Amino acid sequence: MIPKIVQFLILLYLFTVTFASKEEEIALLKWKATFKNQTNSLLASWTQSSNACRDWYGVMCLNGRVSKLDIQGARVISTLYDFPFSTLLFLEYVDLSVNNLSGTIPPEIEIGYLRSLSQLVLAKNSLSGAIPASLGNLISLSNLYLYQNNLSGSIPEEIGYLKTLSYLDLSTNFLSGSIPTSLGNLNELYLLSLYANNLSGSIPSELGNIGRLVTMFLSVNKLIGSIPASFGKLINLQWMYLHSNNLTEKIPSSFCNLMKLEVVYLGRNNLRGEIPQCLVNISGLEVLKIEYNNLGEDIPSSICNLTSLRILDLGRNNLKGAIPQCFGSMGGHLEVLDIHQNNLYGTLPETFSNGSVLRSLDLHDNELEGKIPRSLANCKELELLDLGYNHLNGTFPMWLETLPKLKVLSLRSNKLQGAIRTLSDENMFSELRIIDLSYNAFTGNLLTSLFQKLKAMRKIDKPSKVPTYLGKFGERDYNDSVTISTKGLDLELDRILTIYVTIDLSSNNFEGYIPSNLGDLIALRGLNLSHNRLQGNIPTSLGNLSFVESLDLSFNQLSGEIPQQLAALPSLSFLNLSHNHLQGCIPQGHQFGTFQNNSYEGNDGLQGFPVSKGCGSNWTPEKNNNSDYESDDEESNSEFLNDFWKAALMGYGSGLCIGVSIIYIMISTGNMKRLARIIEGLEYKIIMRQRKRQQSQRH
Repeated sequence: MIPKIVQFLILLYLFTVTFASKEEEIALLKWKATFKNQTNSLLASWTQSSNACRDWYGVMCLNGRVSKLDIQGARVISTLYDFPFSTLLFLEYVDLSVNNLSGTIPPEIEIGYLRSLSQLVLAKNSLSGAIPASLGNLISLSNLYLYQNNLSGSIPEEIGYLKTLSYLDLSTNFLSGSIPTSLGNLNELYLLSLYANNLSGSIPSELGNIGRLVTMFLSVNKLIGSIPASFGKLINLQWMYLHSNNLTEKIPSSFCNLMKLEVVYLGRNNLRGEIPQCLVNISGLEVLKIEYNNLGEDIPSSICNLTSLRILDLGRNNLKGAIPQCFGSMGGHLEVLDIHQNNLYGTLPETFSNGSVLRSLDLHDNELEGKIPRSLANCKELELLDLGYNHLNGTFPMWLETLPKLKVLSLRSNKLQGAIRTLSDENMFSELRIIDLSYNAFTGNLLTSLFQKLKAMRKIDKPSKVPTYLGKFGERDYNDSVTISTKGLDLELDRILTIYVTIDLSSNNFEGYIPSNLGDLIALRGLNLSHNRLQGNIPTSLGNLSFVESLDLSFNQLSGEIPQQLAALPSLSFLNLSHNHLQGCIPQGHQFGTFQNNSYEGNDGLQGFPVSKGCGSNWTPEKNNNSDYESDDEESNSEFLNDFWKAALMGYGSGLCIGVSIIYIMISTGNMKRLARIIEGLEYKIIMRQRKRQQSQRH
């Protein structure tokens, strides 16, 4: 038998665990009454007739007191003005994130009310105003998440007094001012995230005192000055994000003390100097991004000893010298090598190892020369190859067809020459979506066999609500990019949509006819064959390219008429057919009504809008801008001769004698302007009569 006193204590315990105080229930219901969406299904359990600790969604109790409130993503539309901070004295955990809370954070959140609070999560709402300094009184707080709101003002110095704080995330707000030096007192901090604000000033050297710090996000702000040498004391740091600021000076050598570093983002600053040689000591480094800076000197070959390096992005600096040949032997682990837009010279690495996992190779806009090495065929995972804007020579590297995953190929603006030849296997180049061979010296005919291989361009991807991009799925550390020409402009794509499909073979010496099977590439968004020596008719099959937005066939030797099918292209927003030998009527309808004269200039045989007022039986010549005749005394000799020949033409139509008589009368009376109008009208009637006669003879 259990003693009665024990039974009583058990019942008392069960009561205190399962029943919240009436005061707390009423306070929460009062806050719920302020919701603008009272029909919220997730909080339908919050009623006076139910038990808060046992039945209410997101509420947990301890010893008869509400200790945890977790209504993350509950679609609450309200404010925090009536939240019962002063009543819920035993709260330890509050998560109100991913709702639609607006207004300010009340300053009442302080030690006198929430002495036990260890986690406060108000992220992903619409909260505005300043962060209250009273948060610094929450002496038990370990996690503070206020990211993705509209908070403004400075970061309170009092935050640095929270000695137990482990996670501080104030990112993606509108916070301004400098980073408080007091944050250097947070000895227990693992995460410091202040990115995507308007913070300014220099980075406090005191942050180097946070010995347990593992992750630092200070990126996308307006921070200036140098990277503190004191960061060399952050021996537990694994992820460092300082990109997109205005940081200057050299990368401190103390970086090499950070032996646990795995990811380093220093891009989009104004850092100068050289890449520290000692980085090779950080054996676990996986991602090194120092793009868009002013780094100079040579690339240290010691980088090749970083056997864990997965992504190396040094693009858009002032690096010089040759590309270390050992880069070709890093294929067992290196997935991305981006050194575009520097001052590198010499040749590409001669040997790319078998079994390479290299996925993206971007070396465009350097001073590289020589031939494209055949060993690139060993990089079977390669999806993007951009070698444009260099001085590479030789013929088209047809062995690139053996790369089964290649999606983007840019060899534009080099010194490549000769005819393009392809291998016999029809399954090659099957994934290619962007091919740019422009501004070279390629010759010969455009091969039908090449366009037959481009299977990815022959199918339309299923529409997706969320845009998808080229690159490794789930990759957060690098986005594939490429520069292309479209709609008459050079465009840099920082991210490449999978739906973007384009062919650019412009500014070469291609000749012969445009293959009709180009019309099978129905996924094309851009086609540029301009500045070549192509001849013959424009294939009517191009009318199948219903997604094409930019079509440039200018500066060739094309003849015949513009296919009527092109007028039905619904997406066409840029058309350039200028400087060819086209003739006949310009098709009308749809997008063709938006194109101007410069789309057709240099084709003397074209008629119709916009080059003339009509076409065929409806064609009328444009009026001479100089037909506004002045008075007798202002008539020049050339104008008189012009009038004379118009009158002679009228005489041809009405009888020579009558025509000469009219000339005499008009000249003697000084009415030359009226004479000109009469002649123009008669000229028009004669031409129309002749055209009708010709049409009747055809039928």
